[in-house]
Parts: sequence; C-alpha cells; structure tokens
Amino acid sequence: MRHAVLASSALSLLLSLASVAHAQSVPIETRVDRLEKEVRAVQRKVFPGGTPIEAEIRSQPTAPAQVGTPASTPISDLISRVDALEGQLASLTGQTEQNAYKIKQLEDAFAKYKSDMAAAASGPPPLTPTAAAPSASTPPRVAAPTPAPAPSNDARKTAVAVIEKPETGDAAADAYTYGFRLWDAKFYPEAQAQLKAALDKYASTNFASRISNLLGRAYLDDGKPALASVAFYDNYQKRPKGDRAADSLTWLGEALIQLKKPADACKVYSQLDQDYGATLSATLKGMAEKGKTRAKCGA
Repeated sequence: MRHAVLASSALSLLLSLASVAHAQSVPIETRVDRLEKEVRAVQRKVFPGGTPIEAEIRSQPTAPAQVGTPASTPISDLISRVDALEGQLASLTGQTEQNAYKIKQLEDAFAKYKSDMAAAASGPPPLTPTAAAPSASTPPRVAAPTPAPAPSNDARKTAVAVIEKPETGDAAADAYTYGFRLWDAKFYPEAQAQLKAALDKYASTNFASRISNLLGRAYLDDGKPALASVAFYDNYQKRPKGDRAADSLTWLGEALIQLKKPADACKVYSQLDQDYGATLSATLKGMAEKGKTRAKCGA
C-alpha cells in the first residue's frame, strides 16, 4: 500500500522523543500528540476494519558525518520527520475526501438507474388522442362499440325477483317449478341453491327425481361437470325407478365426456342400454348415440 501506517510512525516518533531532553521537546510532543490523534481518526475512516498496515515513514539511515561538516541535532531530525508526517497526513486526508466524492457520484448514478428502470417497467405514458381532420385518402375511423357493462348485484337481484314463485298448494311441486324457472332464465347459481334446498326438504316425494336431475343440469350448464356428475349419479343410484333416472344416466355420460373420461362414459351408456334401452325416449336415444360416437365407444 502506498501510504504508511500513521499510527506506527507516530509511535516511532514518541520513542525518538524519549531520548531528547524533556525541556527541549515540549513543542514537538504537542505536535506529535495532535498528529497521532488525527492519524487515528483518519485511519478509522480509511480502514474501518482496523487492518494493520506497515509504516512507510521510517527514519533515514544516518550517513557518516564528514569531516568539517557540522552534524545535525536530534531535534532538527525530529522536526523534519514531523513535517513529513504532517504532509503525509494532508495527502491522506485529501485522498479520503476524493474517495468520498466518487462514492457519492456512484450512489447518485445508481439511484438514477433504479428510477429509470422503474419508469420503464411501468410502461410508456398513455397517448392523448388529438383531433385531426380526415384527409380525402383516409377513411373515417369508426369507434369500436363499447361492451355493455355486466349487470350489478342489485340489477341481478331485481331480475331474479321478477321470476314468479308458483303457489299451487303442492309445496314440493312449487319448489321444483320455481327452480325450473330460475334454470330456464339462466340464473344457474340461484337455481342450484333453490333445487338443493328443495331436494333436502322433499327427498322422499315423487318430485325428488326431477329435482335431483334438474340440479345436475343446473351444474352442467354452469360449467361444473364434476358437480353435475355427482348429482346425476346420485339420482340414478337412489331412485333407479324415478321419473328422471334414465335422463340422469344419459346426462351422466355427457358430464363424463366433458371431464375427458370417455371410457367411463362408455360404461355409463352400456348401463343405460341395459337398464332403460327398451323404454328410452327418442330424444334420449339420439343423445346417447351421439355421446357414444364422441366417446368412441366400441372403437
């Protein structure tokens, strides 16, 4: 390293002072003490880790005195060394200030870089359209139609409230009919809630098969084939002779196709033929045949 350890130099100066008469060394000791304090302060700033360094300021070897040349006194040698130490301290202090200035420049440059990167990540500012008269060669621009906003919750509640609730005196039939009207109006979540409540309340009635099958339809039309398959299978298993048992088994095949389970769908269609083949309506037969083709049954 270019610069000497100033603390080591100060120590060597103090040792040299010990050999000089005390009365003659008071002004020099004052300067050395001051220099020692400044050196330590600078050393703590430059070497915060306290890494020891070797001194470069050393006493020069004393040349043999020539005959006729007056020898220098110890005091004059000490003063020269203190002057050199002061100059070295001034140089080190200046270098420290330069380093601090360079670090400040680097910090400012890095802060600007981060600011530029953040601005780039957020994208360019939106362009403000300016009005311009269309030229003869430029066809007039037609504004794209603005999509209609989705109905708010209040508007949906109002629309659902319009669906009439039947009051025929048959509670099970009325519950099924109201669920059907909600499903037919494509209010699928509301239909699901109505039909689940109706099924829990009227599971032992003749309408249970219709309610359960329609619940599966409400799930399937709402894009929930997994829940639909559960509702369809549950209706077939619990009510194999119900009004909508064959319908549920047919729609179960459709739900399984949507779930990308063609092999299971083929098993369902086989069971459908076995249980209800002779009594299936033309609509269910046509639906089952199309399902078999899509699932590649028998291929």
